[in-house]
Amino acid sequence: MNEANKLIKMLIKTKNTIGSVESVTGGFFISTLIKIPGASKVVRGALVTYQTNLKTNLLGINKKTIDKFGVVSDKVAELMATNGYKKLGSDIVISFTGNAGPTKEKGSTNVGDIYIGMKHNRTTKVFFLSLSGSRNDIIKKAVLEAIYIIINELKQ
Repeated sequence: MNEANKLIKMLIKTKNTIGSVESVTGGFFISTLIKIPGASKVVRGALVTYQTNLKTNLLGINKKTIDKFGVVSDKVAELMATNGYKKLGSDIVISFTGNAGPTKEKGSTNVGDIYIGMKHNRTTKVFFLSLSGSRNDIIKKAVLEAIYIIINELKQ
């Protein structure tokens, strides 16, 4: 993935470190980055909080917040990025929560609905994606979109 290579080079050039808090992507984002030579200069680490109880126990996200907004929501993506930022000590933390399918549970979000949170210094942003394809396609597309989001952030 040439975009991942570009991101690592930009992070090194701008002297920014990065970490991730992943749910739906299951660590694929950080795995993509660490395959790039030089990644150890900027990648701090990742927390894979696939199960809801890890979002509460490890990240400190209040269960009432998850019950109110849903585990797949802009609010949870924001808190994953913000709380991960505190835990990982990175300049940038990206978070992923969503539904990659193959099924939609009753009362849950649609297959392909992904929220990406990003905390960079004092700024927190959340992005919504509505993706299609297989489970693996959705995960890959979400990771690629996050890389573009971070590259655009670093250009500013």
